[in-house]
This record gives sequence, structure tokens and C-alpha cells, in this order.
Amino acid sequence: MDEAARQGSQELDSEQADSAGRDDNDGTRSPEEIRSDIEETRAELGDTVEALAAKADVKAQAKERLESVKESVKEAAPGSASEGAQQVKEKARRNALPFAIAAALVAGILIGRITRGDR
Repeated sequence: MDEAARQGSQELDSEQADSAGRDDNDGTRSPEEIRSDIEETRAELGDTVEALAAKADVKAQAKERLESVKESVKEAAPGSASEGAQQVKEKARRNALPFAIAAALVAGILIGRITRGDR
């Protein structure tokens, strides 16, 4: 818990203690007010327990992260193989020199292996 949250919690605790200790009437609280405070505290405690349980559930967090990554990959990846091939084709058309050099290198390696294999 960071310092600001701790101070905010302490301020709330002191306010609750002040309001619990005195009332506008004669300093006593009615049973209805006490019950209301108890129910409110129970609800807050339940929310706190749920939040802590969610933070402690590493497996669920990992699954959520995995789903998030899957979605981002689906969005970034091309929809089909033909779409991906089309993207490569367009890049080759725009940047012909690097692709020509790569093709010449691959051709040279293949020719070298073929001729060496004859010996």
C-alpha cells in the first residue's frame, strides 16, 4: 500500500471513529444506525476481499493476458495466407533491390550445392 492510500485510510478511520463516538443527540446511536454501519462495513469488506482474491489469482491473470495477446496478434496478422503473400509481393515491388539481392544469394547457394554434389 502506498503512502497516499495509507493516509487516506487513516483519515477515513478517524472520521468513522469520530462519527461512531458522537451523535447530534445525546452521544448515543440508535440500533438502526449501528446495523446500517455494520452492513456498510460488511459490504466494503466483501469488496476488499474480492479485490485481493483477484490480485492473488495468478492463473486467471495469466489467462487474461494470454487472451489479450492473442487478440492483438489476430489484429496484427494478415487474415489469410494469400493476404500475407500479397503484402510480401507489394513490399517486393516497392523495394526491388533487397529482394533481388536475396534472390541472387539463394540462387548462388543452390547452384553451389548442385555443382558440388556432382563430385
